[in-house]
Amino acid sequence: MSASVGEWLRLLGGALAGRDWRVEGDGAHIMFDGGGTLVMGWRVGEPRRIALLRLPRLHVRFSFSGVPEAAREAFMRHLDLHTHRGGG
Repeated sequence: MSASVGEWLRLLGGALAGRDWRVEGDGAHIMFDGGGTLVMGWRVGEPRRIALLRLPRLHVRFSFSGVPEAAREAFMRHLDLHTHRGGG
């Protein structure tokens, strides 16, 4: 993901609006209806360099527990839509 931690948390807040979730250190816990959870962890990576441009990079890990496959896929599509940015 090309984002700083601050950008990621802002995007995550929009994507998770209305859900029960909390940030803990370099990660977050998201609760799903029915008792399932998602634990996300992230770490800052080396910036991606394109000529003189430097883009921040964040490595994000997702670990679902007790969340049905259809709900996991729907959540990931939803998160993907919220993290897209403009481009050409």
